[in-house]
Amino acid sequence: MIDHQRLEDIVRLAGTIALSSWPGAGHEVERWEKGPNNPVCAADLEVDAFLKRELGALLPSAGWLSEETVDHPERLERGLCWLVDPIDGTRDFLRGRTGWAVSVALVSAGRPLIGLLCAPARGEEWKAIAGQGAWRNGKPIAASRRKEFSGSRVPADSLPREDHDLVMVEKPNSIALRVAMVGADAADLVATLRWGYEWDIAAATLIAREAGAAVSDAFGHTLAFNKPDPRAFGLLVSAPAIHDTAVERLADRAVRLAQPGG
Repeated sequence: MIDHQRLEDIVRLAGTIALSSWPGAGHEVERWEKGPNNPVCAADLEVDAFLKRELGALLPSAGWLSEETVDHPERLERGLCWLVDPIDGTRDFLRGRTGWAVSVALVSAGRPLIGLLCAPARGEEWKAIAGQGAWRNGKPIAASRRKEFSGSRVPADSLPREDHDLVMVEKPNSIALRVAMVGADAADLVATLRWGYEWDIAAATLIAREAGAAVSDAFGHTLAFNKPDPRAFGLLVSAPAIHDTAVERLADRAVRLAQPGG
């Protein structure tokens, strides 16, 4: 049995470590590019090393999959696996904005069991336990129950012309926080049409689902985690009543963009 209080303390400490380097609080942090338009900073690596050590000690039997650690196939042989993004939303972190979070999920048999997000710059701690619900700052949350697709709130900086009937709301850089917004009824719909990684969404999709949201990939299929290839095309999290309409709205774009060179 996992010590939930110790787990929450570990993730909270990871958030404190990140906050101690956050430019928004006047700190300086070393940064560089892992690839084109893919920034990383020293805080990413510091938080990653801390979580790997502490979560490994908390649950030695679990495997490890993280954005900032070289992947090793031995994780596939474990019954449990930690999926970690030490700082999801690094761009906001580096710009001194608040839209970033530490993301930690424990996965078993392809499904998240526990999901935690710590967003210390926003004063937010999110938690979900499979089959037990989801909470923000210790209070239960319930997802959007919107029934009409038109007018749905979407965290976005801009919208394509074909989606002019949607309504833009605040968009944190962290995809995990955007997904959690649906779980807290601060948004009705979050969709991506690109290849992404499991560590970005494992914790947040559990939070949204336990709060009552519908969760799938861009084609409406069930998400799976701790796969040999830790990628999936697209993400769709929404109020349950508009999910099918969202899949239909995105279908042509999803098919086109999922293709090589799309």
